Amino acid sequence: MDARRQITPPCVAALAGRAIACFACLMPRVRHPDRLGLHLRVVLGATVAIGPGKAELLQTIAATGSIAAAGRRMGMSYKRAWSLAEEMNAMFAAPLVEAAKGGPGGGGAILTPLGARVLAAYRRLQDAAAAAGGSDLAMLQASLREPTP
Repeated sequence: MDARRQITPPCVAALAGRAIACFACLMPRVRHPDRLGLHLRVVLGATVAIGPGKAELLQTIAATGSIAAAGRRMGMSYKRAWSLAEEMNAMFAAPLVEAAKGGPGGGGAILTPLGARVLAAYRRLQDAAAAAGGSDLAMLQASLREPTP
């Protein structure tokens, strides 16, 4: 199925809410066809400091209290989730995620106060970008060529 058929005007209008993701839905490799709009990545230095995936990981760690559970919920390996958490911890002045070693009582992970502030700042940037770009995204959507059968 052509990914462009999945984009509908109500999805573009939903940008004012929290349904922000990517216009990559128009590309052959559709990762999140249910999320339309802007795909915001904050690049600080030579790498992506935070983007949709890292933000979702932080939010899911906060919700589950576990890096492993967050990775499972997001469909990624524990190693990948742990690697992303370590990458963010190393990039910022202080860690964003604090993990406890496993054992009989189990491990766990929490967002540090800085982690919570970084996540909140990223969500505010998403909201601002969606508000600023909503009408232009709607124009781009309306300007797409109809897919050929």
